[in-house]
Amino acid sequence: MAFTAKDVQALREKTGCGMMDCKKALTETNGDMDAAADFLREKGLASQAKKSSRIAAEGTVCAYTKNGVGVVVELNSETDFVANGDGFKALAAEVAEIIAEQNPADVDALLKCEKDGQSVEAKVQELFLAIRENIKIRRFERVEGKVVTYVHAGGKIGVMVNFDTALDADNADFVAMGKNVAMQIAAMNPSYLDEASVPAEVLAKEKEILIAQMKEDPKMANKPEAVLGKIVDGKIGKYYKENCLVEQQFVIDGDLTVGKYVEKTAKELGADIKIKSFVRFEKGEGIEKRVDDFAAEVAAMAK
Repeated sequence: MAFTAKDVQALREKTGCGMMDCKKALTETNGDMDAAADFLREKGLASQAKKSSRIAAEGTVCAYTKNGVGVVVELNSETDFVANGDGFKALAAEVAEIIAEQNPADVDALLKCEKDGQSVEAKVQELFLAIRENIKIRRFERVEGKVVTYVHAGGKIGVMVNFDTALDADNADFVAMGKNVAMQIAAMNPSYLDEASVPAEVLAKEKEILIAQMKEDPKMANKPEAVLGKIVDGKIGKYYKENCLVEQQFVIDGDLTVGKYVEKTAKELGADIKIKSFVRFEKGEGIEKRVDDFAAEVAAMAK
């Protein structure tokens, strides 16, 4: 039985599966719509498509470093139980390695990458069929250079720091310093690398807020603009210390800033070391988690 593009679209709307999966199903069933839907259900694809809209805010952040390439990737699931499973962790590690080796441009390109004759998308689908939970590769970053990575609390936070230095990437003292900087980033969550990295519009908005706050303060309202300006400059200095990595107080040694700690280590090792960039992923950040209200659910069912 022949089928058309409209049939493929109709099956897609009926099952929620991808276009190519629907086309394959209709080919396998000679264009029989009902049989094609059953085919997709048997393969678990229809169930996967249905569950793909469910919130996946748990999961893990995985890091990988090899041959001058560093990767952090966030793989999400619906529950902690699944995220702590060996199969889920193995998939995250394999995906990180594939990113390092094949350098995909984005998540869509990553899903098309293949290893051992199987695409990443198929690997995700295979795990779904085993656990029946929504699984999503949310994001990743890949950096080439002298990279140090750190994963906190078993995958809750992943950090990657890229350094500019002539030191070997596997120098033990350099790696130890890099781990300490990465731990600082995990703990203190800086927004920017240094003062120069803060966008002008962010700085202007911060100053605007500070001036508005002072004008609301009776003790400050009548002070000359020049005085207010100096006070704002002082407060902006505090903003830098809280939000810029190299200006932050070093958590391991409060007598140093992170920048001074790196300089001190560089002097001890006899080589220049500068932090070029960093990436910090926190599992599920920015995803609105589902909150079940059992009482409301029962009340709704009663109605």
